[in-house]
Amino acid sequence: MGSKKVIESLLDKVGIKINGDNPHDIQVRNEAFYSRALRQGHLGLGESYMDGWWDCENLDRFFHKIIESDIKREIKGNWKILLQLAWRSILHMGKKAKAFEVGEKHYDIGNDLYRSMLGKRMAYTCAYWKNANNLDEAQEAKLDLVCRKIGLKRGQKVLDIGSGWGSFIGFAAEKYGANALGVTISK
Repeated sequence: MGSKKVIESLLDKVGIKINGDNPHDIQVRNEAFYSRALRQGHLGLGESYMDGWWDCENLDRFFHKIIESDIKREIKGNWKILLQLAWRSILHMGKKAKAFEVGEKHYDIGNDLYRSMLGKRMAYTCAYWKNANNLDEAQEAKLDLVCRKIGLKRGQKVLDIGSGWGSFIGFAAEKYGANALGVTISK
């Protein structure tokens, strides 16, 4: 059973038709709505609405019907739907194109904001403030603590997946003589 059929079936049980004539029926404008709503639940439903993928003349009646019906119970009690949800989650897990889209929207907006809140090393993680007087010292203390905890030695290889601006690999190479490589989704 495809996503469209599952969504149609669930909505039909609560008296909502896809592209129907009632004010509480939804009008679908983008076929990707079905898999998104099924995969992401209420978040996908709301965000696909904001993206213009579907519309409804009378949203309050639409949501009243959904909430009143307890549609979650219908999903939880249907092993075919649960199996499809699990399969779709596996297929979409770590989707490469989505990761680059996130990188582009989140990280590739320029470094001014990040530099002011992350310090000179641009470390996008917590800092270690025990003996630090400012953010830069706290970031270096944290990077040093990590290197010590993993027992990093000169000449060892380090792979940092999700390395961001390279704060850890830069520190590990500079202060510990590590051969460091970072991988990031950002330009």
